[in-house]
Amino acid sequence: MAFLEARGIWKTYTDMAEPVEVLRGLDFTVESGEAVGIFGASGSGKSTLLHIIGGLDKPTEGTVSAAGFDIGALTDDETARFRNREIGFVFQFYHLLPEFTALENAMLPALIAGHERSAACDMALEALDAMGLAARRDHRPAMLSGGEQQRVAIARAAVLRPRIILADEPTGNLDRQTGQMVWEYLVDLNRRLKLALIAVTHNRELIDASMTAYELKDGRLSRLAG
Repeated sequence: MAFLEARGIWKTYTDMAEPVEVLRGLDFTVESGEAVGIFGASGSGKSTLLHIIGGLDKPTEGTVSAAGFDIGALTDDETARFRNREIGFVFQFYHLLPEFTALENAMLPALIAGHERSAACDMALEALDAMGLAARRDHRPAMLSGGEQQRVAIARAAVLRPRIILADEPTGNLDRQTGQMVWEYLVDLNRRLKLALIAVTHNRELIDASMTAYELKDGRLSRLAG
């Protein structure tokens, strides 16, 4: 059974001189535990698609359901709770809180979900250890490399064991070698925890044969050969 279904997704921006159609009637399905890679040029609508899937934005037309919930029908509070428990986000720019340590940053989703601090700490330590960062737990973001900061962001996204992780150009701010390593951590997370993964990138080479691959072009998705 599909974990996520997007049907007839259109997104049109009308706050410009001329309306801009970014997404044009997308249909998209992701199974539980499936790893999906979406390739597309800058400006193709990859981030817009992820934001709609994750409930951060609404489509002009169409519906998105995940885990049996119609995301568009949820209230703002219900959407926030759903995102906290079911969806992990990884962005190009790590969005770590600079005054917090790696451990404290990774703990945040668990604390927001209402876990006791000791339990949140244990979950965050496990997530950081899986990213090879146990020894960096007390370092603040300014003391970490870009790759390490992104691995902290991945640990934060995974700390509650969500059903799906949405990764928006997770290697876009990294050099080639570090980006490859970060991408492999994401794919390993998908395999190890059996969570669904949707990762978008402008680098076609990152999408390996184990992933279901798509290209987003001219507002439409097309399946890529393996």
